[in-house]
Amino acid sequence: MSREATSRRVTVTSPRTTAARRPRYPATREIDEQTRLGEVYMRSLLRTQFRLALFVCTVLACVIGGLPLLFLLMPDLSEVHLLGVPLAWAVLAGLIYPAFVVGAWLYVRQAERNERHFSDLVERR
Repeated sequence: MSREATSRRVTVTSPRTTAARRPRYPATREIDEQTRLGEVYMRSLLRTQFRLALFVCTVLACVIGGLPLLFLLMPDLSEVHLLGVPLAWAVLAGLIYPAFVVGAWLYVRQAERNERHFSDLVERR
């Protein structure tokens, strides 16, 4: 045989080119139909959001709960006045609400980020 005949390529095809394939469901359909896989997806999102909420609440509780402890441990601060108001009252009145607003803003921002990551994961599947 010549070298040319041995190096010739041959294409092999199957007569069953229209074989039935297993349907591939998008993950959103799994969630909508509440299948086991959809439940796993939703549970992971809820768990992530719950951890985030616990973290934000813990930080706020430590900051706000730590302020009275700070004033208890440092009694000299109770003698300081700011614009005629005791420093403890000014800090508690002036920092609690901004801390809640900042905590809520950070929570919403992170929760939306978690949801974006979740939807990217679900749509990418």
